[in-house]
Amino acid sequence: MAQGAALAGEADYLLFTDADIGYGPGTVAGLARAARDGGRAMVSQMALLRARTGWERIVVPAFVYFFAQLFPFKRVNDPRSRVAAGAGGCMLIRRVALAKAGGLDRIKGALIDDVALGTLLKRDGNRCWLGMTRDVRSVRPYPRLADLWHMIARSAYVQLRYSPVLLAGTVLGLLFLFAAPPAGLVAWMVAALAGHGRAVLTGGTAAAGGVTLAGAAGLAGLLAMACSYAPMLRFYRLSPLRAPSLPLIAVLYAAMTVDSARRHYRGRAVSWRGRPADKTS
Repeated sequence: MAQGAALAGEADYLLFTDADIGYGPGTVAGLARAARDGGRAMVSQMALLRARTGWERIVVPAFVYFFAQLFPFKRVNDPRSRVAAGAGGCMLIRRVALAKAGGLDRIKGALIDDVALGTLLKRDGNRCWLGMTRDVRSVRPYPRLADLWHMIARSAYVQLRYSPVLLAGTVLGLLFLFAAPPAGLVAWMVAALAGHGRAVLTGGTAAAGGVTLAGAAGLAGLLAMACSYAPMLRFYRLSPLRAPSLPLIAVLYAAMTVDSARRHYRGRAVSWRGRPADKTS
């Protein structure tokens, strides 16, 4: 990135992108207009990731969904919010703003360089914008679960700043928010089918009432999850009938996050494109 910026010379804007990213006609010009007209130092579009194989269709939409939960786009785009992020496949940066913020040297050790760059610019008082589009596409294939697992595990524990406390909170949060609701619903169904009499079905006793309440809360939570996930599935042109699978995918992501930490503590440094994670970044 630094070499490209140096070769670009006195250009007003720098487009940081990846070799596996394709742009629709007029997309880059549109980014430049949005940056100029909005007075923004960064305009970033999250590329449409490939979702052709079975595992890609399971993991990729959820990856973008969880990213948007961690870095809500509305807050990233709000100058009053401290939340900052970028999508590394497509980042149009105003060169003068980047130089004023300290340049790429400030993030040279960051494994998650897109979030680091967005944070650098926003904390220097710049307006930034992050969105999603189908006009910017990634053609990089992730045909196997192992490929997707590495993509996520390489940066999960880095994002948690190598903190066991944040790791525990993240895993417990994923399980509580995504696994607990269907577990409550299943517990109610099992109790009903186990023949605990009409008390279970009608809530006629305190115990049965608790099971019934857990089942109702679980159903409500599962429906809320499905409704929140359905727009992302539609964005990827996948059936909304996949939405109820989100709890299982969340458990899979929790396992990937734990594995990222396991690799770190076993001395297997997470690397990306030949460089190890910088523990100080």
